[in-house]
Amino acid sequence: MSKVKTSSNSGKRKQEKGSSPNRESHPAAGGELHQIAGGEHPTLTTNQGVALSDNQNSLKANPLGPTLLEDFILREKITHFDHERIPERIVHARATGAHGYFELTASLKKYTTARILTEVGEKTPLFTRISTVAGGAGSVDTPRDIRGFAVKFYTKEGNWDLVGNNIPVFFIQDAIKFPDLIHAVKMEPDRGFPQSATAHDTFWDFISLTPESMHTVMWIMSDRTIPRSLRMIEGFGVHSFRLVNKAGESTFVKFHWRPKLGLQSTVWDEAVKIAGTDQDYHRRDMFEAIAAGNFPEWEFAVQLFTQEQADSFPFDHLDATKLIPEELVPFKVIGRMVLDRWPDNFFAETEQVAFCPSHVVPGIDFSNDPLLQGRLFSYLDTQLSRLGSANFQQIPVNAPKCPFANQQRDGHMQMAQPASRVAYEPNTLSENSPRETPKGFHSATVTETGEKSRIRAESFADHYSQARQFYLSQSAYEQAHIASALVFELSKVEHLHIREAMVGHLRHIEKDLAQRVAAGLGFDRMPDAPRAAAPVREMDPSPALQIIGKMKDTLMGRAIGILVADGSGGAAIRKIKKAATNVGASVKIIAPRVGGVKLADGSMLAADGQLAGTPSVLFDAIAVIISEKGAKALSMESAAIDFVRDAYGHLKAIAIDQGGRTLLNSANVGQDAGVVDADDKDAFIAAAKTRQWEREKSVRTLA
Repeated sequence: MSKVKTSSNSGKRKQEKGSSPNRESHPAAGGELHQIAGGEHPTLTTNQGVALSDNQNSLKANPLGPTLLEDFILREKITHFDHERIPERIVHARATGAHGYFELTASLKKYTTARILTEVGEKTPLFTRISTVAGGAGSVDTPRDIRGFAVKFYTKEGNWDLVGNNIPVFFIQDAIKFPDLIHAVKMEPDRGFPQSATAHDTFWDFISLTPESMHTVMWIMSDRTIPRSLRMIEGFGVHSFRLVNKAGESTFVKFHWRPKLGLQSTVWDEAVKIAGTDQDYHRRDMFEAIAAGNFPEWEFAVQLFTQEQADSFPFDHLDATKLIPEELVPFKVIGRMVLDRWPDNFFAETEQVAFCPSHVVPGIDFSNDPLLQGRLFSYLDTQLSRLGSANFQQIPVNAPKCPFANQQRDGHMQMAQPASRVAYEPNTLSENSPRETPKGFHSATVTETGEKSRIRAESFADHYSQARQFYLSQSAYEQAHIASALVFELSKVEHLHIREAMVGHLRHIEKDLAQRVAAGLGFDRMPDAPRAAAPVREMDPSPALQIIGKMKDTLMGRAIGILVADGSGGAAIRKIKKAATNVGASVKIIAPRVGGVKLADGSMLAADGQLAGTPSVLFDAIAVIISEKGAKALSMESAAIDFVRDAYGHLKAIAIDQGGRTLLNSANVGQDAGVVDADDKDAFIAAAKTRQWEREKSVRTLA
């Protein structure tokens, strides 16, 4: 037997021992799972009746090697999963898409031959689709959920699809578990609910049995998954890829998108109320921004590292449940993406666009990340099912914008009409049929040897260290939000043993977090922590993982709502509106009637929104400019009371005149530094740029 030799990751790392076919624990988890209740269970088999000895790991050339095409178990499982629904996407069904361009600002010629990454100043057209994961096409925009972040670059060398999420890690390490994950998070099959929600038994049952998910759990329970706007989220390629240069040398790379407007999220109560007010909140926000010429923009950054650097990391970069802290490998900004055109037809483009991680161009290649390896097969198979034809690339939104030709023919919905006599290669009967070229795609030269097996690498066994790092990197406010989100989600779980198992996992992440969640769930004792497969490492906190600490000092892209009524002062309204628009915010006038109001000077002011249909949850800050008479009338209107009460409860800045103060008093809304006099426009603008976090402890109880 030959020695294991690989340059795709350290060949010196030990592999985790597999366990017997009758084991009751995840092979990478070292027996750390709690006992599954029940008696005799039927044998798990393929659809052909072949008994399975391992349903947790795909077949790989070696523990850190590529997934093998011969893995019929993986292919059957994912193929069946990919074809479960038609035509709606199984995941990422609810989406917003837009056209735009990518502009390279720094060349990576040293690392890659991909022209999109070497030709500075070149603008490459693209289409971007941002989506929720769990809900159907008819679900709402604002649930607590990961957002898919997919970009199709129409490069000179063919289409490149960078298909990622708005968080840098994922729930599972191996693609063979993806059908189980999505089956668990989707509506429970016996009752058809909940829609687009993780707060139910099947999801948390799966998670409690899958400790590798704990890092991602911290991210989804954070404010990252209740974003204020799709223009204010980050994007991540998630996996390690390879860049290959002219000499055939490869460098590992991770891809990142950073929003020009900075990060901003909602608070949970606000996200829930937005869903009831405007199901299309994020889609409408993107549409209106593009229509107004406020084009959403992201920086494009890379993390570049060698195999030698990877070998020194205290984690395995091929593990999709791990990230590389930017303090360890700094980000290099190399370009920008601008979205400047809404689709002409939502179905033809946003719905029919087909992304596949396997779509790369020369100079970009794959790593041995087992989750990525499975996606390279799964996405193409999904598109074949969803769009009904191997010719889906002929749909305009999917077609390359560079010349393309091959010997593929016919098939359902074939639109091209090749005239050649031949449909094969090589041939001598056609002088102009397409031929391969030395400048075409080349895979990175990587040595792969070893024993093929279904086994998880030992370097994948640490499930808690980065989860702990993420939690400890958050501000105190964000930690409280994570704890409260866990209490909310787990309080919806009917089975006590699942709630206990989750708190047990939290004990490995942070004792205080586990105690807060246990208290919120009413436990009278702390559940036992499962045995960890690997020691929990102490990693330095990474402030870059926060949202609050990274918020930009700006009102660009934000919205201000001004509540008015008959008798409002026009000068005060104009003063607030001018101050807000001067710093890049949009302003809407909200009135009791859609026709507007008569101001104190007798002039009419048109309204942009009617009070009952335009609540304060749609704005980042509000102003209340009303007369005393107007305040008295609005104090009898529940929508007005909710307008100011919700703004205060959602920690927003509020500018008020005397009538506004009267309305706040009628609503029993308190006064703090975030409630300012309407005459002090500078104080209002400063307060509106952030949330009033100190207020939170006075308006809600957090875990």
